[in-house]
Amino acid sequence: MKLHVRWAPAVAAVATMGMLALTACGEKVQQTPQASAQPCGTVNIAINPWVGYEANVAVVSYVLKNKLGCTVVHKDLKEEVSWQGFASGSVDVILENWGHADLAKTYITDKKVAIDAGSTGVDGIIGWYVPPWMAEQYPDITDWNNLNKYADLFKTSESGDKGQLLDGDPSFVTSDEGIINGLALNYKVVYAGSEAALIEAFRKAEQNKTPLIGYFYSPQWFLNEVALVHVNLPPWTEGCDADATKITCDYAPYNDLNKIISKNLEDKAPKAAQFIKNFTWTAEDQNAVANSITNENMSREDAAKTWADANEAKWKPWIPAS
Repeated sequence: MKLHVRWAPAVAAVATMGMLALTACGEKVQQTPQASAQPCGTVNIAINPWVGYEANVAVVSYVLKNKLGCTVVHKDLKEEVSWQGFASGSVDVILENWGHADLAKTYITDKKVAIDAGSTGVDGIIGWYVPPWMAEQYPDITDWNNLNKYADLFKTSESGDKGQLLDGDPSFVTSDEGIINGLALNYKVVYAGSEAALIEAFRKAEQNKTPLIGYFYSPQWFLNEVALVHVNLPPWTEGCDADATKITCDYAPYNDLNKIISKNLEDKAPKAAQFIKNFTWTAEDQNAVANSITNENMSREDAAKTWADANEAKWKPWIPAS
């Protein structure tokens, strides 16, 4: 991601006894007796490191396993490594792609080992945010033209004589250093280290009324807890980010975050491939499952089951016709 930027052969028909598949991180994915009556094959799903993506994986895996009889294998991978798996045959599915035009060209257009599987139904927004208390106390701070005036507020031991701009996981695809350079802002990017650490930093900044400006994104369940306020950078226009080292605009909106599947999946597990193409839901759905995983201490399986039990009318249309 941002935000802003896992592997096995098809299985034969199995009897009514349960079947276990060991994932890359040691997690066992078990087929139910009902599901194994009509198995659909093995599906290798990449898991990228943000909880919204985990929510997608949880629900898609639950329905694939319990309603289509698929064996699901999870691969915890960074974004770019996930794409590389299409070429090696180790990854079948990326469930939430945030742009990556360069990777799409390499693996979809040039190498022809992957295909666009359509929209998730969710729009993605990436940008810079401040906690609500700051927008109330400093109303003009949400105008990028005033950011240098407030840079001293954000100085930390890690940012030195510049204001700190906090990012999350270093693997997320961001444009923040390019934006700082392009807009001549007196700031330095510092990484929190993970999505969870970034969230906790914003939570504490709001609770303790301490200054913080950082990268964040939607959909994200945390925005229902703390309504972070977007900083208005110059609006994105075609070409304003052509030079990644000197960007003069905000992030482009990621309308219709999409899914990517391997071309091989259509051959080895055609029902699963069609199911992935059919999968679409809302940001509210994703946030509900992500909240269950993060704040209700549910396993992915339990969070998915809870959502699926309450939303049969939403997931039933994903099931391919016989």
